[in-house]
Amino acid sequence: MFEVPLDLQILCLVILEPRRDDINKGTQFTDEFKRDAVVRIFERGYAVSDIAERLGISTKSLYTWKAQFSKPPHVRAEVLDQAAETRRLRRELARVTEERTILKKATAYFARESQ
Repeated sequence: MFEVPLDLQILCLVILEPRRDDINKGTQFTDEFKRDAVVRIFERGYAVSDIAERLGISTKSLYTWKAQFSKPPHVRAEVLDQAAETRRLRRELARVTEERTILKKATAYFARESQ
């Protein structure tokens, strides 16, 4: 079996053009694209900076993907669950804080009227 040159691998990734979802925070790559980029680091032994430069992404993104996809699936699931719980708790905190603010204003309003 022969080794496919890095340039050809990168060209294949670019030609296949990963589906990108435009979100307010910028361009998001699909998990498949991220995994493919990480595979080139682990299995082929290429430098992160080399892959990042050729794909046109930051090394920070690639290091983040590397950390994310190097974990076993059950650990990734736990991390996703914790992130979802954190988002839920933040929404609940915002709601409760708003309720408290409304009650404070109502208390002040009725205290002024009773005088």
